Amino acid sequence: MTRRSDIFSANSDTAYFIKAALVGLLVGGLATGFHAGLEFLFGQYSALRSSLGGGVLPYAVSIVLSASCVTAAFLLVQRVAPEAAGSGIQEIEGAMEDKRPVHWPQVLIAKFFGGLLALGSGLVLGREGPTIHMGAMTAEALSRSHNMSSADHKGLLAAGAAAGLAAAFNAPLAAILFIVEETRRQFPFGYRTYMAVIIASILSAAVTEQLTQTGPLLVVDVNYLPVWSYVLLAVLGIFLGALGVFFNRALITVMDLFLKIPKSLRWLPALAIGAVTGILLNAFPDATGGGEDLVHDLISSNYGVLTLLLLTFLRFGGVLFSYASGVPGGIFAPMLSIATCAGLAFGVLSVEMLPIEDDFRSACAVAAMGGFFAASVRAPLVGVVLVMELTGAYALIMPVLVTCTTASLTAHHLGGSPIYEELLERTLRLSGQPQDSERDKTPVQLGTRES
Repeated sequence: MTRRSDIFSANSDTAYFIKAALVGLLVGGLATGFHAGLEFLFGQYSALRSSLGGGVLPYAVSIVLSASCVTAAFLLVQRVAPEAAGSGIQEIEGAMEDKRPVHWPQVLIAKFFGGLLALGSGLVLGREGPTIHMGAMTAEALSRSHNMSSADHKGLLAAGAAAGLAAAFNAPLAAILFIVEETRRQFPFGYRTYMAVIIASILSAAVTEQLTQTGPLLVVDVNYLPVWSYVLLAVLGIFLGALGVFFNRALITVMDLFLKIPKSLRWLPALAIGAVTGILLNAFPDATGGGEDLVHDLISSNYGVLTLLLLTFLRFGGVLFSYASGVPGGIFAPMLSIATCAGLAFGVLSVEMLPIEDDFRSACAVAAMGGFFAASVRAPLVGVVLVMELTGAYALIMPVLVTCTTASLTAHHLGGSPIYEELLERTLRLSGQPQDSERDKTPVQLGTRES
């Protein structure tokens, strides 16, 4: 018979789950505060540009403000926590492999305030990167105050990361699956750790939903599609698979290109990228920002193919240079917007050339979001579930599965690697860490219990 004192002992399942619940609650509140800060900055910046009227003045003010904010974000990260640059997911995976240091106070400061400056300036970056990294650092802060086993510690880090993703998109199931698919080589699967991820994700999403009163972020109303159209969606998946491989390689290439700049001058790209962003905020605002709001507007509008392709190109280039600038920010949301533009272009062409309902445009946009994510991150189930939770278009689960599967298979056939695996290997290489060539050959099996 289990004694009551054993149930609530420091190393019991109950105590561990309470810690995971606390992580979820704290991360949900922190992420909501971060999102509220961004919305305030977006609103104030937009109102300022509108108040300046027409002519050159709005451009001049936007150039100065965006360039200053991006440069400040870069300098803050470099001086406080260089590992806070980018999304931070590769840093979390590296920490779970005991190959990357974890300085949670510095990262929280750099990620929160640097993220506000960078994303608030209009860069093509998503808020989910900072919330995922801050979620893991919140878990790290809690775990430091307790004597935990290595497996429990890593499990709580993963729970914090999942809570950050769940809060960013109000998508707890996708967040849980993200840990299953993305960190399968680092995450110590077991009853305790797996349930901790679930608990933290649920509570984080619940806090966010309660505080913001929002449901699915990108609600799309689409009817069922004819089965024969799945062939077209498979073709779309092949295209997205190739695009995902190109995106990953282009991102690493641009990041490596920036490294060739002398260290004392690496603030200059941040300054230049911020200035260009300031111009685009006035000339072509759809080409700026993370893209969360843009996705729904694109689907409900009737843009032509050329406009959609131009927008795809601008946002594609925007996220490459924004991420490589060295400021905090994620790539999930920009990837969704890029995929929406490309998917809509494919859908518009299909509707014009084939006897198919106009709803197919929207279906292509939804399927493309999952397909591009699956091709780049190589997490097809996360792509499917994330899109379903974001859009509420559950009638499209089969079409999205088709696109995600073909996109992932195409990316694999073309020799592409998952983006965060590439980013982690690059980070370890630059830090002088020995490379583990066997890493991707020894995945941890779901269902094993740590001793």
